[in-house]
Amino acid sequence: MCGICGIIGSTEPEPTQNVVRQMLGQMHHRGPDDEGTYVDGSVALGMRRLSIIDVGGGHQPVFNGDRTLAVVFNGEIYNFQELRSALESRGYHFQTNSDTEVIVYAYEEWGEDCVDHFEGMFAFALAETSKSTRRGNPRVLLARDRLGIKPLYYATVDGNLIFASEVRPLLASGQIEPRLSQAALQSFLLFGSVVEPMTLVEGVFSLPPGHRITLSASGRHTSIHPEPYWDFASSACPQPTTRSQERCSASGFLRALLEEAVDSHLIADVPVGVFLSSGIDSTALVALAAHKKVALNTVTVVFPEQEFSEAAMARRTARQFGTNHQELVLTGDDMLARLNDAVSALDQPSMDGVNTYFVSWAARQAGLKVALSGLGSDEIFGGYSTFRMTPDAQSVASLARTMPGGVRSTLASAAEKTLGHFQRNDAHRKMAALWRDPNFLPHPYFYTRLLFTPTQVLGLLKGNGLDSPDPWKDWLEETARGAKQLDDFTAVSCLESRSYMVDTLLRDTDSMSMAHSIEVRVPFLDHALVEYVARLPGSIKRNGRPKSLLIDAMTDLLPAEVISQKKRTFTLPWEHWLRNSLMKEVAAEFQDIAHPLKESLNAHAVGQVWTDFLAGKTSWSRVWSLFVLNRWARRHLVS
Repeated sequence: MCGICGIIGSTEPEPTQNVVRQMLGQMHHRGPDDEGTYVDGSVALGMRRLSIIDVGGGHQPVFNGDRTLAVVFNGEIYNFQELRSALESRGYHFQTNSDTEVIVYAYEEWGEDCVDHFEGMFAFALAETSKSTRRGNPRVLLARDRLGIKPLYYATVDGNLIFASEVRPLLASGQIEPRLSQAALQSFLLFGSVVEPMTLVEGVFSLPPGHRITLSASGRHTSIHPEPYWDFASSACPQPTTRSQERCSASGFLRALLEEAVDSHLIADVPVGVFLSSGIDSTALVALAAHKKVALNTVTVVFPEQEFSEAAMARRTARQFGTNHQELVLTGDDMLARLNDAVSALDQPSMDGVNTYFVSWAARQAGLKVALSGLGSDEIFGGYSTFRMTPDAQSVASLARTMPGGVRSTLASAAEKTLGHFQRNDAHRKMAALWRDPNFLPHPYFYTRLLFTPTQVLGLLKGNGLDSPDPWKDWLEETARGAKQLDDFTAVSCLESRSYMVDTLLRDTDSMSMAHSIEVRVPFLDHALVEYVARLPGSIKRNGRPKSLLIDAMTDLLPAEVISQKKRTFTLPWEHWLRNSLMKEVAAEFQDIAHPLKESLNAHAVGQVWTDFLAGKTSWSRVWSLFVLNRWARRHLVS
């Protein structure tokens, strides 16, 4: 696990190396164990390393034998041992025991299609060096894993491509003007996080999940066109064998895949733990690891507010499976004391993420460098309410499309006015927004994930419309087109995986865990497992209760009380804290809009969100998202 960065195309090696070092200085938390740089003509690469595998021998950049290839790499290739054996049988000779070295020889053997052979989470930059005898200019390959577990950001500046594992190092480079992206701001207000492939910084983009960039090492780079090499919808199209598969055989095959995934994700030369809650997902990971007789550490964050605390059940699970269990008690005062650090750890603003900050802090306190998370299970096995709500939203949209726009708008306005007399009506407002304009977003699912409705966003913005074509809208359109090929259940999996999961959960998990130099691994997002489950008919995955197929596959190992409990999410007691220990600080933020946002946001409308929360008329997530946005913009952007 590392932080990587670089500049492609520059003809000034010394200033370029200085820029790379500036970016590395902003990423020390991602890799406190080692640093490496490489400059070769128009290519400059840098990395910070968190040593996990081959602790003593995995220094980067890593080269092939004749030093015609160099790579900097962030992540883990879980099948590196199998790939190494296959490549050795083809005559390649390895100098280290690291998974990084597999990348250079895989590229030497398969070219840019090497990404098809990797199982894991990764973002890397591989450069053909000046020693390469390949015809033409040497090339550079940038790639990101299929599900987007590891991030990679880029921008073009004066004909050069500049990239890094986080947005903040790009800003620290001094090469990029830290200006607010108006389009990205719109997506943030709609969903509580910036939608792929945009960032909140104008001109800085995310390399989308399952995409790669191949470009010349020299020359001017002004227009970058990432190429997809993997797509959820295409890989989810059912195969003949999965169409006819019975539920019992599916659960048996799934169990084998789960065991393989957890087994591979436990490979490390340092201690490994699990973020343990009381839920099915993390309990399943602990059970599978314990079944392999692996010595395991578990960490749970607990709260004095008992309705949010999962301590008792997690404690019993840890006792049953014999883990070395540790707990971190988190109070509102603790949150206040570390609030600035927690928000500062966000690479981009988000309505979520702070929970991962504290559980990662607990893991680091326990001496861990690697932790397994149950992230991804809800998306693949149908744990979210969106699997139930989306078909209802589709019915509303279908009916709305049969009526004239004026009639829809009148009825939606009447509904919103009526709802104004009731508390906690955000979900109803989302449906009213869908009824008002069922075509504003490309799929009814996206309305179920709204933070603010389009009408509310227009009220928050100063005269900025929402109709301009933007990259984030193209991403949602493409996602919706892919989902239309799939059955209702799998369509929601596709939509969740390419929106909320990658825009919020994975992005936040990466930045918040790396703030504590913790590598978080997500076995449920093993792509072979994801593809297998995605190809199963929805009828096999849906059986009267959320995640029924996962439960069937794990019934013999999961404690009965974990299976029978009502679903709960790992949520901090924000409602209570925002009205008590955090109230003064949050209220002050709402009274002072950050300078970079003043030209974009309506201060009165923003203040009204805080007023509505205090009156019980809106949710804490809206207040928190605006607080985080304001503080992030104040720290990182200029007006």
